[in-house]
Amino acid sequence: QVQLVESGGGLVQPGGSLRLSCSASKSIFSFKSMAWFRQAPGKQRELVAIFPQVGDTNYADFVKGRFTLSRDNAKNTMNLQMSVLKPEDTAVYFCRASDGLFTYWGQGTQVTVSS
Repeated sequence: QVQLVESGGGLVQPGGSLRLSCSASKSIFSFKSMAWFRQAPGKQRELVAIFPQVGDTNYADFVKGRFTLSRDNAKNTMNLQMSVLKPEDTAVYFCRASDGLFTYWGQGTQVTVSS
């Protein structure tokens, strides 16, 4: 059973920064793709950023230039550096990984942007 555990969420003021981490219970080399999604209250879950199976890292238009996706293969971790945060970035952020057979989700971490 693969587990993904998100961390790093919290309360931050507008314009601030947070760094989310997604820790996997197995080598992230085994995943064909890894991504961050988010879900705000009353809204559908949406893609934030993804390491796709093929091609370059992709970002949703609403985070381009503000969020940066990275991974630490030695620590089996995927990170999302978020800067210039806005109130509309408030959501639960989820990590997702796919190994081609199964798709795994973390439990989510709350990010609240408010003054």
